[in-house]
Amino acid sequence: MFKFDEQKILKEIEDYIESTYGQHYSSKDIQVQDLFKSIGIASDFSRGNAMKYLARYGKKNGKNESDLFKAIHYIILLITSERQIQNANKRKH
Repeated sequence: MFKFDEQKILKEIEDYIESTYGQHYSSKDIQVQDLFKSIGIASDFSRGNAMKYLARYGKKNGKNESDLFKAIHYIILLITSERQIQNANKRKH
């Protein structure tokens, strides 16, 4: 079905994202993203970080795939945040 190793890369991205939930800046119940959502900046934060990691690719530690995985993760968080905002707006109307 896939021609360019997308399925393999998607699995690597999934594994990367899963690994972030055990890192020191997260806990099982509350993520920093939850705080940003509560103060209304989750989308902006996610967009800015995605841009940061894309801009950094090839400059810090060479062409480091982890920068791309981080950018993709923040893009996914941005999609999630925007969908939550859209759903909340639909419920208001």
